[in-house]
Amino acid sequence: MGFKLEDLAKFPIESGVYIMKDVNGAVLYVGKAKNLKNRIKNYFTISGDNRAMIPFLLTEIEDIDTLVVPSEKDALLVENTLIKKHQPKYNALLKDDKTFIGLLITSHNLWPMLRLVRYKGKPTEKGLYFGPYVSAYAAREVYELLSRLFPLRQCSDEELKRRVRPCLLYSMKKCVAPCVGKCTKEEYDLFVNGAVRFLKGQNKEIVKTLEADMYKASNNLEYEKAAALHKTIRQIQEITQANQLVAKIKGIDADVLALHREGYEVALALLYWRDGKLMGSDYYLFHEIANDDGDLIASFILQHYTEHTELPKEILISCSLTAIHSLEEALEERIHKALKIHHPQKGDKQKLVAIAHANAQAYFHQKKNQRDITDRTLAELEEKLKLNRFPSRIECFDISNLAGKEMVGSMVAFTNGEKDKKRTRLFKIKEAKAGDDYGAMREVLSRRLLRAKDEMDLPDLIIVDGGKGQLNIALEVLKELDIASVDTIGLAKEDARHDKGLRAERVFLPHISDPISFDTHSPLLFFLQRIRDEAHRLAIGFHRKRRSKNLISSALEDLPGIGPIKQQRLLRHFGSVARIRAASKEELAEVQGLTEKDQVNLIAHFQKAQP
Repeated sequence: MGFKLEDLAKFPIESGVYIMKDVNGAVLYVGKAKNLKNRIKNYFTISGDNRAMIPFLLTEIEDIDTLVVPSEKDALLVENTLIKKHQPKYNALLKDDKTFIGLLITSHNLWPMLRLVRYKGKPTEKGLYFGPYVSAYAAREVYELLSRLFPLRQCSDEELKRRVRPCLLYSMKKCVAPCVGKCTKEEYDLFVNGAVRFLKGQNKEIVKTLEADMYKASNNLEYEKAAALHKTIRQIQEITQANQLVAKIKGIDADVLALHREGYEVALALLYWRDGKLMGSDYYLFHEIANDDGDLIASFILQHYTEHTELPKEILISCSLTAIHSLEEALEERIHKALKIHHPQKGDKQKLVAIAHANAQAYFHQKKNQRDITDRTLAELEEKLKLNRFPSRIECFDISNLAGKEMVGSMVAFTNGEKDKKRTRLFKIKEAKAGDDYGAMREVLSRRLLRAKDEMDLPDLIIVDGGKGQLNIALEVLKELDIASVDTIGLAKEDARHDKGLRAERVFLPHISDPISFDTHSPLLFFLQRIRDEAHRLAIGFHRKRRSKNLISSALEDLPGIGPIKQQRLLRHFGSVARIRAASKEELAEVQGLTEKDQVNLIAHFQKAQP
């Protein structure tokens, strides 16, 4: 270690910030202290600092710089600035490229639509934003609920212009079909306003308005409309009642922070309580950090709340802070609002901290051995491909054949960026002629989407393996089935190659003549290739299995007395035609149902077949 212990005596005793560096001058860790000398000395005493990462940190320290500041509050601010600037290896850092998930009600067109969107920083698209819902699951639950209660359109502006009849969503009661005049502008705006008010928490007012509309419709003998409004009212009441937390704390308006630590890793839970209701949550994982719990929470608060405008009345935390008043002052300077930070020891607020800690612990164990879901990749994919929906579930289709024989299809599904094995499907081509890839693709897509339509289980994005022709087939199938809410793209390999490694790709989008391209090292390209290659692998494997089975069957099917059942028993017992050919009469006799005549015929057949 380059740092010498005798240098400890030279450090100042004033409050300030210390900066630990490695042999190359890179910043390893930034910390604050009321007394710099005592704090730094504490790292190098046997009974001093027992955090898990300290031994690793000490082996890398070559030099320690200090900055003396007037107060603890100033130390907090300087520490936060230096952490953001240097991004030290052993400090907890909130990444600036974090994506948020929210709900958007567009405002730039005649028929506004409700969309689930991902965005970085401040959203740019025009409209009303609600969120961010940092829990993607919660956001999607709200979105699905609103789609049932307020059936606004989900198709793109271009699709809206082209429609000549209602799509599938109309029959599913998830859209009122403004595209073909199934509703008036006034009726549609009622749904838009209802969705806005619902998202603003005005549930009681919505129910009162809907009840008035229901009675009015009933008095006008519009019984079908009245029944639909009554159903909507019941759904809102059931869901709002179901979402009440058992441990409801009346009137509380706070953000609650709690940590769960195991070894080098820490999970942080941030729960949002508004008017006594749990409105949402956010979770963070930190790896290989040297911050103690207090430092981590203080650093998190300064980084998290400087760029947020919707603030609670207070912040509840799971551990005590020695400089809590300095943190409050530093935070007030950044956000220009006084925020109370409190570590409750008992009572209702302490119960909220306990709930947050239980959530942090559950999240830690949930994520411990699981890959992080590629939300950022999916968000960038949505933006790059100009999708209408966030691609939570992607289904990819491929066709495989050899010289037009034994054509098969495959479908692989990816949910939230990960392969969804339960949704894998394999298809035997029944109707398309040999060698007709377009016909086979049409058949596979029709069969899958018809079932998905019946089960109300449509994907967000369909990828077809192929170019413009395959994409057009997919678009025709969607049109025939009146499905307007599913995005579709075609992904074609360079020169139809199915080898691995870096290669050019062509991505075809609907109604755009030229394909778009990705950089060869683009994470989006690798993600799409991974999905398409998995579909191709499944199709090839299924095709080989079918071809092998047919070859085996053809080797046995000419034998008198050896039908399909006996063929299966022979193959199950011996495993291959070669072993059947080599079997003795005694070995053949072990196969269930095989008569002595069958045994003799088999042996004679294979002896005759030998050259």
